[in-house]
Amino acid sequence: MPGLLLALTGGGLAFASGWDILAQRLWAGATALVLALLVFHILSSLKRGEFGLDLIAALAMGTALLFGENLAGAIVALMFTGGEALEAFAQRRAAREMSALLSRLPRSAARYEEGRLTEVPLEALRPGDRLLVRRGEVVPVDGTVESPQAILDQSALTGEPLPVRHARGAPIMSGSTNAGDAFDLLARQAAANSTYAGIVRLVETAQRSRAPMVRLADRYALGFLALTLAIAGAAWAFSGDPVRLLAVLVIATPCPLILAVPVAIISGISRCAGRGVLVKEGGALERLAALRTVLIDKTGTLTGGRPRLVAIAAREGLAPEEVLRIAAALDQASAHVVAGALVEAAGERDLTLPSPHQVSEEPGAGLTGRVDGRDVAVGGWDFVIAQLTAAIDTDIAAARAEWTARPGTVVVAVAIDGALAGALLLADAVREEAQAVIGALRELGVTRLILATGDETARAEAIAAGLGFDAVLSNMTPQDKAAAVAAEHPNGPVMMIGDGVNDAPALAAADIGVAMGGGVSAGGASSEAAGIVILVDRLDRLIDAMRIARRSRAIALQSVVAGIGLSTLGMIAAAFGLLAPVEGALLQEAIDVAVILNALRALR
Repeated sequence: MPGLLLALTGGGLAFASGWDILAQRLWAGATALVLALLVFHILSSLKRGEFGLDLIAALAMGTALLFGENLAGAIVALMFTGGEALEAFAQRRAAREMSALLSRLPRSAARYEEGRLTEVPLEALRPGDRLLVRRGEVVPVDGTVESPQAILDQSALTGEPLPVRHARGAPIMSGSTNAGDAFDLLARQAAANSTYAGIVRLVETAQRSRAPMVRLADRYALGFLALTLAIAGAAWAFSGDPVRLLAVLVIATPCPLILAVPVAIISGISRCAGRGVLVKEGGALERLAALRTVLIDKTGTLTGGRPRLVAIAAREGLAPEEVLRIAAALDQASAHVVAGALVEAAGERDLTLPSPHQVSEEPGAGLTGRVDGRDVAVGGWDFVIAQLTAAIDTDIAAARAEWTARPGTVVVAVAIDGALAGALLLADAVREEAQAVIGALRELGVTRLILATGDETARAEAIAAGLGFDAVLSNMTPQDKAAAVAAEHPNGPVMMIGDGVNDAPALAAADIGVAMGGGVSAGGASSEAAGIVILVDRLDRLIDAMRIARRSRAIALQSVVAGIGLSTLGMIAAAFGLLAPVEGALLQEAIDVAVILNALRALR
């Protein structure tokens, strides 16, 4: 585009200086170069079965060169390349450089060799290798636990937010994170055949197989081309003047389509970014405006993805908030996700937490220590009962029995000075805004809502109760979720909303993949596979993005209709000889300015 501007300017200066031949050569050379590149692009597109607006621009430039209207051809070339540059800018403005899908997987592992540890590349691991997985490391291959226990954060794979304790001999999946002490792992698979690598391959396959959506502007290309050729042919046939044909083609150059749509889409993308929603490319915003089916993952999407305190039982004479205060004070010394949830709950209630002393933690079981001069134990029932010197309170025991029956919950017992003080119930609760979001989706034209989760059926149905889902799919593997998305395609454009590695194949297979990127999965497999990433931990920002997308698309359509209408009037005037080719090119520029100014309304 800078070269074209230089050629136009140079040609204008040469023409003004009386060097007509140089001016014509500059304009013709610039037009011919753009035309050659455009013809190559058109042929490549036709081989792929794609048809767009480029053909009209190529006809206008070719005809201008044929009839010696080199200035008109250069102006058309400038308009076209300007539109192409704007479309490329739309892609750059909307997207950021994505890191590799495997970025969270280690590149090496600690393998036992002749009684010592050696760091070896992941590709060198073989079934039967004995490995050491340190605290905080990602499990590199599928295997079995060779230590007394392993405490794993499997949320990225299964969606379950609570760490899971595995005993010796238990099978575990690659991609899980060690949330406890270091443990030994006996590899069962090579890295390339393990769970995480399989998910990566699913994502790649889904991305290749997803049929591209037809872009908004290209839908009008065939009809507009037929109209243009009809008017141009009639003008030449009835007048016998080929210049009239050229004037019609120049005015018909579809810059209102080439320019207005990207401007409106860029504006919509910018507004979405201001609301904390990253839309990676313009096509995703267009598809967002035509949504009909939505599949929603549970953990981290419909729910918060981390445990929250939902109930407290306290023995007679002890306030529930005092039980929480004592437990949270001791839990300040633990990095466990449940301990963090209790500390957070105490903070929400403005409870002052004293510093704990003499803390001892048994990973995956509980803690003991002193708080306010009293002996305190916090953890699982078996752990806390072992610390008791007094009988168990029957009311609290009843609460334990009731709460334990609830799927997807965790019960934390609390003992003070050897006596049971109370129990705390934690669960991955539905987001506060979930009901409003589902209602808004219905208002925005979504006809089918599906909850798709890896949770067991009872937990999934309990979460979905009263929210208005059309279907609940439970016990779903990553493969199952991708298949469920594929099954919904006949019902219209499909959106998948998820947040973990286990959602990545479905996000890639959907027409619109939306990743909840505000949590731990940001920058991971889900945000790689998705076309839209919600950067803040708020599901209702998706509704903002949908409304922005619909308004942006409506404004783009207004610009398209107005631009085509004005261009058609100009073509008719040119057909009657009222406009010369250069005048038609300048008129088309004026139409471009008008439709771009209208498209910029999408920024407001």
